[in-house]
Amino acid sequence: MKNIKTALITGANKGIGFETAKQLAALGYNVYLGSRSKSNGLKAVKELNKFGFINVDTLEIDVTNTNSIQKAKENLKTKISHLDVLVNNAGIAGVVSNLPSIDSIDNIRNVLETNFLGAVLVTQHFLELLNKSNAPRIVNVSSELGSLTLQSNPEWEFYPYKVFAYNTSKTALNSLTVMLAHEFKDSTLKINSVAPGYTATDLTNFGGERTPNMGAAVIVKYATLDTSGPTGKFFNEEGEVHW
Repeated sequence: MKNIKTALITGANKGIGFETAKQLAALGYNVYLGSRSKSNGLKAVKELNKFGFINVDTLEIDVTNTNSIQKAKENLKTKISHLDVLVNNAGIAGVVSNLPSIDSIDNIRNVLETNFLGAVLVTQHFLELLNKSNAPRIVNVSSELGSLTLQSNPEWEFYPYKVFAYNTSKTALNSLTVMLAHEFKDSTLKINSVAPGYTATDLTNFGGERTPNMGAAVIVKYATLDTSGPTGKFFNEEGEVHW
């Protein structure tokens, strides 16, 4: 039904994506946990069921595979009439020690295919359902490491973290946010980049200082914006981040 809010989160079977699913489910959204592995997605749904959430389901989707994305869209169309929230969360770190001068094209390509091109493909395919929502929202899960302003500031605490492929993929993702927001500036769709912060997940080898719950909270904030909320911006927990 049109009045039931719906959400799709890619890479939602663990980490920040899982916590985002939990928080949106707690707000009454029907949440679809995107997972490359169906079995891992089902395990995540069962875990949420233990918390009392029955308004969750899994959706098998590999964001690097166009056929998988198309199949996922067609599958979801049999379950819902519209999509209110898309969270492009799926991401990989790649080889973090490689410098630009020696990084392999294979590593760069793999990271960009998941973190950037995957978000582009998923967005393009699911706009059909998003456009049927009265107030669609897209959140691109980015990182402060994608900010060229911060990466150029020697005083920034994470200035030394020049993870070429990963950082570049997040800068590109931020570009998607700007471009898509401009394309849909005269519509009700709002799209923003959100940085959950240095969070303890397998992406960071659990070295982050923030919990997945904390990281998810800022994502949920911008996934549930009201009509007066911003679009085409970059945010973290503290507010707007410079591109």
